[in-house]
Amino acid sequence: MEWTKKQYNYYSNETWPWIEDKYLSYFTKDNKTSYTTKEQLRKTEITGDENVNKIQEGVIEGVGGQLGTGGLGQSIGQATSKEGINRAERGHT
Repeated sequence: MEWTKKQYNYYSNETWPWIEDKYLSYFTKDNKTSYTTKEQLRKTEITGDENVNKIQEGVIEGVGGQLGTGGLGQSIGQATSKEGINRAERGHT
């Protein structure tokens, strides 16, 4: 049973970050950095006004998009996705 737990943990720690990267690259223009940035900024939406929410969504897409594919900060987004976020998910420091 202990061996099974170790194998499962190893598999999930090593494989899921790769699967997430591939999903984001195939189906979105995001990398993990831009995706995380957008998700964190979406938590700041506080109004119930539809017009303000549209403006906020535009800003969120603009800021997060700069770190994704084709953005000015694409190289920064990719580097932090691979080196920072993936290592943090695996528990490496």
